[in-house]
Amino acid sequence: MLFNDPLAELLGKWACEPGLPCVLFRIALALVLSAIIGWERSSKRHAAGMRTFMLVTLASAVTMLLDITVAGSEGRPLFLLSAATVIAVALIGTNSILYSSRSQIKGLTTAFAVWSCTLLGFLAGGGMYSFALVLFAAMLCSLYFFPSIELYLKNRSNHFEVHLELKDAAYLQSFVATIRELGMKIDDIELNQAYMRSGLSVYSVAISIGSEELKKYKTHGEIIEALSSLEYIYHIEEMN
Repeated sequence: MLFNDPLAELLGKWACEPGLPCVLFRIALALVLSAIIGWERSSKRHAAGMRTFMLVTLASAVTMLLDITVAGSEGRPLFLLSAATVIAVALIGTNSILYSSRSQIKGLTTAFAVWSCTLLGFLAGGGMYSFALVLFAAMLCSLYFFPSIELYLKNRSNHFEVHLELKDAAYLQSFVATIRELGMKIDDIELNQAYMRSGLSVYSVAISIGSEELKKYKTHGEIIEALSSLEYIYHIEEMN
């Protein structure tokens, strides 16, 4: 083992020395931790689910075990397989990031979660059980508990961006006038080319809240709900 892990010492000598029980335990730990992370992602209907996270973490744990074995036989740690695994998962994750028709980035969090699971596999495969559990806890908190905090802070921000669908382009001037009357200002308007043949005029609109009253009492959701009542707006929603 690369260092004296307190949890490994607590488990006993079998968890620190190379052997079948040690290898099986490290692989099982990697699979269990990654399965929980994968379940969290799949429960929110993300493309990468339990099997993807488990396979990535399993591959990482096995490559770390192989690198440790090779290092032990040759007397020099190179970790070539582990480095190749990180690069491969990073490339796969990059290709899985998509831009939707509403100019929103999809899959970024899941791609980084999959990449982070390679590190989880390395830690488990390398016998660094304490570090693996710390990383697992940090990942689970980031994915499961922090979104509600992020949503609250985002909903109170002075800046937000909306996906706006107007029944006709002629209504854009009326929309801009309404925004100004409400004490807000438009920072940027971009025509969405993906809807050119839909019969709608679709825009990505960046808005800043200037009114002190709106800053204090109104959330983004309440502002968007009020705007959606305008008869010339076909659809409006906040962009992530």
